[in-house]
Amino acid sequence: MLLNVKELAQKDSLSYQEMQDALEYLFRLDYHPVAIKFFFDQTEYDNYQAEKVPGPKMTYCQIALASRFNSFTVKASADNLLCGNAKTVFGFREADDAEVDGHVKYTADWDAAKKCLLSKPKLPLGELKGFATAPLGKADFEPSVVFFVVNPLQAYHIANDYIGAFGEHPLTYKHTVNSAVCAGSVVSYLDNAINMTTMCAGSFTSGKTEKGEVNLFIPGSKIGGVAAQLVHRTNKYGGPSMLGTPGQEFPGMDACKKCPMIKFKDAK
Repeated sequence: MLLNVKELAQKDSLSYQEMQDALEYLFRLDYHPVAIKFFFDQTEYDNYQAEKVPGPKMTYCQIALASRFNSFTVKASADNLLCGNAKTVFGFREADDAEVDGHVKYTADWDAAKKCLLSKPKLPLGELKGFATAPLGKADFEPSVVFFVVNPLQAYHIANDYIGAFGEHPLTYKHTVNSAVCAGSVVSYLDNAINMTTMCAGSFTSGKTEKGEVNLFIPGSKIGGVAAQLVHRTNKYGGPSMLGTPGQEFPGMDACKKCPMIKFKDAK
């Protein structure tokens, strides 16, 4: 795919497809950014026409696979969820002692585990009716959150473009025991801010995390600003890399920074 950065930079706003194209091409993303829609209206959820629904029950991060690895739109509700952590942080159910028992392994202390569970960010109990996922470029809704699985260098660049777009600095992230993707999404949505989490046991086994990827979340209302900042930077400097001299192709000349032995000169 050839991307006309100069043309994109001249636009007042980018479509979701243009945002996806810019992010994927310039940052060499391995997977589609996933647009996630939280439905708080039952009729709106019922009427949403997705391409796929889960067959057996799945975790939230497994459901997102169909959009992240492929190009399917998916819808799901509490009835489709296998993961109890997701049910709790989405407000589909209240936390109980049985769920605390499942968290004790993280703290080796029952009371500490209960405190961790109760302090997780959660959507209001009973308000969420369901959710949908789609590759960002296919989103036919305004995303609540956009979810990325990226390597740390890609996360670094995306976070810096978030700072460049919105002037928020320094950034802080919220880590919860377990529930990396579900709670990570909720944090970004409730705080209206970028969030980043490492893999939890569920998100690690949901696929293709052997390269040390992290989970990154951008509020849907801010994804346009991040993509526009990326395009603006690339248009100004000639490339998306922030390593060394800006303006190189991603990831840039990242071998032995400032090493006097790694230098090139113009050919005669």
